[in-house]
Parts: sequence; C-alpha cells; structure tokens
Amino acid sequence: MNLQSIYSVSALNRETKQLLLQNFFRIRVEGEISNLSTPSSGHLYFTLKDEHAQIRCAMFRLSTRQLPFKPANGIAIIVTAQVSLYESRGDYQLIVEKIEPAGEGELLRTFEALKKHLKTEGLFAQEIKKKLPAFPKQIGLITSPTGAAIQDILSVLKRRFMATPLIIYPTPVQGSQAKYAIVNAIETANRKADCDVLIIARGGGSLEDLWAFNEEIVARAINRSQLPIVTGIGHETDFTIADFVADKRMATPSAAAEQVSPDGKELMLKLLNLEKQFIHLTLNRLSFFNARIATLLNRIQQTDPRQKLLTRAQRLDDLEIRLNNTLITKLNALHAKLSIRKTQLLTNNPKVGIRTQKYHNQLLSNRLKHAIKDQLSLKKHHLIHYSQTLNSLSPLATLNRGYALITRPETGEIISSIRNLTIDDKINTQFSEGQIISQIKEIKS
Repeated sequence: MNLQSIYSVSALNRETKQLLLQNFFRIRVEGEISNLSTPSSGHLYFTLKDEHAQIRCAMFRLSTRQLPFKPANGIAIIVTAQVSLYESRGDYQLIVEKIEPAGEGELLRTFEALKKHLKTEGLFAQEIKKKLPAFPKQIGLITSPTGAAIQDILSVLKRRFMATPLIIYPTPVQGSQAKYAIVNAIETANRKADCDVLIIARGGGSLEDLWAFNEEIVARAINRSQLPIVTGIGHETDFTIADFVADKRMATPSAAAEQVSPDGKELMLKLLNLEKQFIHLTLNRLSFFNARIATLLNRIQQTDPRQKLLTRAQRLDDLEIRLNNTLITKLNALHAKLSIRKTQLLTNNPKVGIRTQKYHNQLLSNRLKHAIKDQLSLKKHHLIHYSQTLNSLSPLATLNRGYALITRPETGEIISSIRNLTIDDKINTQFSEGQIISQIKEIKS
C-alpha cells in the first residue's frame, strides 16, 4: 500500500468492504438482540451485543422468511452472516442470513416445536373449550401461596364478589418440580370436585421462570380437566403453552380473577331492577284481579233470578207496546191503500172514459173538417196565383203578341242572332198558331 496515495472516503469504504467480504465471507456470531426494528419493508435491523461490545446487523426480507421463531429484544441468538460495511455511513455491520436460538433461544425453539405439535393434535381448538360458569359456587386457585399473584386475586375477589368461597391449592410455580405439582393440583381439584372453575396463576418472569407452564404434561393435564380452567400467567405479553390449552387465557392473575367472579355492584343493580320489576308486576296483577273481581260481582248481579224476571217482564211490556203500535200502523196503512184503490176505480170507470173519448173524438172531427176546408181554400188560391205567374212567363203569350221563336229543326237549338246562321241553313219558325220550316237564301246585316 503506497503511503503517497490519497483515498477518497468513498474509495476507502469501498475497498474496506471488499476486504471484509473476502476475509469474513461467512461466519457465526453469538450475542443478544437489542434495538430491534421491523419496518414495513419486511427487513430486520438490530444490534447484536455481549457484555463488552456490539455490532449492527441487517437481515433482508428474503432471509426473514426462513426464521424458525419471532425475534425479540433480549433473546440470545447465533447468527450466520457476512461481515460488511455500509458505505454511505461507514458503519461496520453484519448481513445476516440465518438466526438460531442460543441459551433462552433454545427454549423458544422447544416452545415453538411443542406449540406446533399440540396445535396439530387439536388441543388448542376453540370447539373443545369449556364454558365458564356465570356464578361459580366455589373457585379453585392453583398458585404459589407466597407469590404476589395470590394477593392480587384475593383483592379482586374481595372487591367484586367476596361471597364466593375460594379454595387454594398451594403449588410451586417455578423450578424443575413445579410441573409435577401443577399437574397434581389440577388432578386433585378434578377428583374432589369442590369447585366449578379453576384459576392457574403466576406473576411475571423470564422465559425460564415461566417454563413450568410450557411443559407438555401440564398442557395435557389442562386438556384432560373436567373443570373449566382460566390462566393468568405473567404479564400481557407473556404467552405459555398452558394459555393456549386453557379454556380462557387472561393477561394477568387479576384479570383472571375478574373473569371468573361476578361483579357484585352489577348484580346489586340487577337485583334492584328486578325488585322494581317485581313490584310493578305485582301491582299490575293486583289491579287485574281487582278488575276481575268487579267483573264477577257484576255478572253475579246480572244473573240474579229476580233481576232476570224483572228484565223479562219489562221486555214483555216492550213487546206488547210494539205489537199494538205495529197493528195500528198496519191498519192505517190498509185504510189509506183502500182509499187510493177506490179513487183509482172511480177514476178508471169505463162509462166516464167512453163519454170523455166520444167528446174528444167529436172535437177532433170538427178540427179535421175545418183544417181540410182551410187547406183546400189555400191550395186553390196558390193554384190561381201560380197559373197567372206561369201564363205571364209563357213564351206562348209572347207569340200571341206577334213574335216568333226560331230554332234549328234538327236540334231544337234556339237561334238568337243571324251570326249563328249560314246560307242554306234550315230554320224552324214557331208562331202562336203553328210553325214553318224555311231555308236561308240570303243574310242581311
């Protein structure tokens, strides 16, 4: 490397990146995840650290699809990666290809494997979940007698419904023997059947602290239980195998206690409402029965024989009065009808009709004679008038005065001008006594 050479920052970073890729092409590094970032692109960015140092890591989307578990801050892992350099910032980083659990990560791998196995068997199926009792007669509690969970549960039950008895099955909830104690408590509660719902509770802790609830024998004991089981293990972000198998998973022990216990205040309000409804319904029923009694008393009075006799007697009097009135009305109507028929008979007497008709015929005959006479006189007058008019207009009258009418013999066409004639034409001359036929020899204008 020549000391006289001057590198730009970009060139230095580029050559450094090549050196790192050539000498650390594929290595495995163990550390703990921190500063985990999961942008919408699907890539993962985090810091891998130990007690003394840290290094930035990037895992691209194509590689994240092969992850056997979900990474989280605080988990120890082993990464298979290339050592590289982010040139634009000069940041030394690992390009991660593969992530494996290490330490607690091994527990996570075991957790995921058991979870997948039990889910395949159907232990998590919703249809096998048992229904929780609305008003449990007794509540069973499986937890450590010295932990904080029992105090939280007692506080919640006292606040919500302190009348419900609580049976505590003291059980260690941490350590290698805890899983057997938990299974024994579940089986004891089912065998004695002193309670009708079970709570399995524990406060928060690390994955190792909660591991007793991730054991297969605990999961199968919960599945076999005839009593419905509610879990309240750890905090809201903690999930165990027991939570998936249980009939109801609650985020905390306090939430589990609230889930199984009725709300005393709410029940008191319901009781008060029911009391009001009972009083209202009772008053309504009393009003109904009072009205019914009044109706029955009225019916008794109406069915009294004396009352019936009086009613029938009054009814008989009414019928008698109506009958008399009807007979009088009918008789009056018959009298009126008889008078009308008598009048009609007199009016329609044949003698009166013949006499009237004879007189009417005589009048018509006289009128007809006068009309005929008047018409004849009128027609005669018209005839004289028309005859005089016709005579005055007749061409014969004109001929009688010395005039003649000239026509063509062949057609009878009237000749009114010499312009209509030519030499040798024949003409017919009409006089009052007769006519002559002539031939034109000469025409003078």
